[in-house]
Amino acid sequence: MKTLHPRRFAFCLFLFFGVLMHAPTMCAQEGSPLPVMPLPAHTVQGEGQFLIDGSFSVGLEGYTDSRLMSGKRRFLDILSRETGIPLPDEAQANQASFMIKTAGASDPVQDLGENESYHLEISATRVQLTAPNPLGVLHGFETFLQLVRTTPQGFSVPAVTIDDEPRFPWRGLMIDVGRHFMPVSVIERNLDGMEAVKLNVFHWHLSDDQGFRVESKRFPLLQEKGSGGLYYTQKQIGEVIQYARDRGIRVVPEFDMPCHTTSWLVGYPHLGSGAGPTQIESRWGIFDAAIDPTQEGTYQFLNQFIGEMTELFPDAYFHIGGDECDGKEWDANPRIKEFMRAHGLQNDAALQSYFTGRVQKLVAGHHKIMEGWDEVLQPDTPRDVVIQSWRGQTGLAGAARQGNRVLLSAGYYIDLNQSAAQHYLVDPLGGDSGSLTPEEKARVLGGEATMWSEFTTPENIDSRIWPRTAAIAERLWSPQEVVDVSSMYRRLAIVSLKLEYYGLEHRSSARLMLRRLSGESDPQFLNVLAAVVQPPEGYARGQLKEYRNFTPLNRLVDAVPPESEAARKFNDLAKLIVAGKASPQQWQEARNWLLLWRDNDARLQPLLEGSDLTAELIPVSHTLAQVASIGLQALDDLQNHRVVNTAAVQRNMELLKIAEKPEAVLLDMIAPSAELLVQASGTH
Repeated sequence: MKTLHPRRFAFCLFLFFGVLMHAPTMCAQEGSPLPVMPLPAHTVQGEGQFLIDGSFSVGLEGYTDSRLMSGKRRFLDILSRETGIPLPDEAQANQASFMIKTAGASDPVQDLGENESYHLEISATRVQLTAPNPLGVLHGFETFLQLVRTTPQGFSVPAVTIDDEPRFPWRGLMIDVGRHFMPVSVIERNLDGMEAVKLNVFHWHLSDDQGFRVESKRFPLLQEKGSGGLYYTQKQIGEVIQYARDRGIRVVPEFDMPCHTTSWLVGYPHLGSGAGPTQIESRWGIFDAAIDPTQEGTYQFLNQFIGEMTELFPDAYFHIGGDECDGKEWDANPRIKEFMRAHGLQNDAALQSYFTGRVQKLVAGHHKIMEGWDEVLQPDTPRDVVIQSWRGQTGLAGAARQGNRVLLSAGYYIDLNQSAAQHYLVDPLGGDSGSLTPEEKARVLGGEATMWSEFTTPENIDSRIWPRTAAIAERLWSPQEVVDVSSMYRRLAIVSLKLEYYGLEHRSSARLMLRRLSGESDPQFLNVLAAVVQPPEGYARGQLKEYRNFTPLNRLVDAVPPESEAARKFNDLAKLIVAGKASPQQWQEARNWLLLWRDNDARLQPLLEGSDLTAELIPVSHTLAQVASIGLQALDDLQNHRVVNTAAVQRNMELLKIAEKPEAVLLDMIAPSAELLVQASGTH
């Protein structure tokens, strides 16, 4: 077998990482959309560019407050971090090259539907940003930062006029800290990322079977027995809320009930429907533990608890969860069954509806609007309750027709390792929602990306959220007709690099984890393998191996991103080749990749045997080499117009189908592209 010469191998390795690391920094092509996410609602491109140098300064006119001042400081800090140019915080208003004019104040507590529009006008000599309130100014800052590019003249921003506002008023990111706790520093840097892409709601999932994460002074056993010692103090909660407000982000808390409540019942077993758990849950899944909806003491407790938490969280909305109740403890409790008979409650869903109705009155009594998952919706659910749909657009449309306001999360589950394209093409007003009347469509508030944390830690959570969530942010902000996936990926790569200036670790964490796995400062051969594998999609990971909340998440499956950029680009090449549209350079590029992947195995194998963490990768590396060899043969057959017999094609396809199966809880993402080449070679 012909192997790649070491010098040629080194060149391919350089080319491989050069393309991945540097291609995204290229500017948008002539006539293509601006290299920003989300794309603005309206743009008019001008002539020339605005240069950024040491004379750059920002001035404020009109309304000014502390949020504007801190936003200006962050803007200058990030701009200086990207350009390396020291930028003064103070400027004379009549001398500033970047002028901001704000008409008035925002609401004292940020509210749903506040005006977030802005007008940004960039010429070769001056920048003017105007907005009705500080929210628009903050968004305008982010658009300008994304427009910064390198040119032969230095750092600059293209001349353009932008009038922008969001399509939906609710554009959220949910982070689950119940299953794996996330320190305040992790939350704050992801709030920075949210600001960068104009998301405006942080949905904080604060309790689940595996942990209760907020200090309660009225019911201290919630955190003392239900958190494993990992929770936020009320002071920290207040600091995060202020941090979010400074960035134009609302904070909506979620305390899941009446199920997913093991962590509640460890400290307060009298609330439970069964014998009660003695410790918080360490496994993942749906559990039987449930709050008892039939006792008045339950509602007395919840009234005090909700009162304490609504004082802590100023937002108008309060999420009570309500999902995935299996009802087994209710069915096994004779007293609860008797209560159901006496009150004409036919089944567990009716009992949960009774509970939800009681809780809704408690939430309203504390001057908040209740929010819950699909299961909360019943025919008699009050119309002001907001329904968050994890089931899909059909359920969302049904709730909107019933008169409730709705949010979409189905299709935005970023923990399921789906591609950015899959998320991008899901729209809150798509599918069944597209048939809603204008009045019903107005009840669709937007949507939320959801980061459930079974397989995330503070080390790798950024890579699970970013950069794919930027694609969801665009779906919720930009006009509905903005659906060009190729454009999205070009711009996503640029924005991903810029997010590092905000302190996000979605790229750097993988590099550090690979160094630790390999024990090498430059694990180049492991990098080649890592670039073309990814975790399995959906819920397959939990079916391939048993995990608990104490299982170390320190293997290659935890280090690699949810979507392989290299595999996606190679798949694009394979499609061009099969369609007969590839240039000679693209044929050669495909060959270089396949040679690199084929020959990497011989160099990596000796390095994998020394540790249990890497020994499991021995068959993964071998499979990649085999897939690449098959792909190379198919490429040769296509390029030389050789006729390939059906039996050979079938044999290779069978091998590639086997290669698609998970190994070490990882998927070889080159195999599907090799299949395209093999199939084409058989029909050539």
